[in-house]
Amino acid sequence: MKLEIESGETANRKVKNKSVILYKIKKNPMTILGFSIIVVMALLAVFAPYVTSYDPTQMNILERFQEPGAKHLFGTDEVGRDIFTRVIYGTRISLTTGISVVVAAGIIGAFIGSVCGYFGGYVDQIVMRIMDMVLAFPTLILAMVLAATLGSSLFNVMFAIAIVKIPVYVRLARGEALVVKNNLYVKAASTFGLSNIYIIFRHIIPNSITPIIIQLTLDLGDTILLVATLGFLGLGAKPPTPEWGTMISTGFKYMLEQWWYPTFPGIAVFLASTGFNLIGDGLRDVLDPKSSR
Repeated sequence: MKLEIESGETANRKVKNKSVILYKIKKNPMTILGFSIIVVMALLAVFAPYVTSYDPTQMNILERFQEPGAKHLFGTDEVGRDIFTRVIYGTRISLTTGISVVVAAGIIGAFIGSVCGYFGGYVDQIVMRIMDMVLAFPTLILAMVLAATLGSSLFNVMFAIAIVKIPVYVRLARGEALVVKNNLYVKAASTFGLSNIYIIFRHIIPNSITPIIIQLTLDLGDTILLVATLGFLGLGAKPPTPEWGTMISTGFKYMLEQWWYPTFPGIAVFLASTGFNLIGDGLRDVLDPKSSR
């Protein structure tokens, strides 16, 4: 009977916490704005074939450099492709790339950091010094070097950005693990003979996840911007792939006369990056009590 009462109290507490989180999110208009931007962009990306009837790679020289209008909302490019269509299909690439890179970096970094923080010792010191070496380089410069070394392709860009993002999550997870491993329930689990792997996955990582989630949302905008930047520099997706950075790079040549060509992909990059940053700031205010204003 007592166990049932405690289970009921735990369930009620979880429901109450969720309600408080939703209430705080609703009270922050900038967070709602961020969610709205990303949801709209995601829906456009998913339903792209139903939103536009044009092919993002189909050329039509007779309609090259058409100004924005009823037929082509964002105008056309140098070979007559509809820019609105290419921006929408580019949303698929940018969102998928950004989310994949950040999630992969977060998972790998959280595991490495938790292991280092829990065990400590020489391995911890060696790993953290390697992470410090990576963090010593500017993110963009190191990503450029790695992408150029691996070769120009979207996959190599994703790999390069993941490498430069992992140290951030390693340091976050390690710092949380150093605190969590001193809690009584972790010491009790160790006393009862539970394996270290079980303790890490059952206690250390779940109780260290909040700052990692916040960092994930904040990094999404930065990652999308990095992907577009490397694409602009010619290190990312190759034409005719409708990737925002590549489109801006090509359209920049025609900026003075065909202003719409680089402008609309640039606006898409700005909106995606801003949307994720607003979401990240909102989640930080909600999930991290230390950051409450």
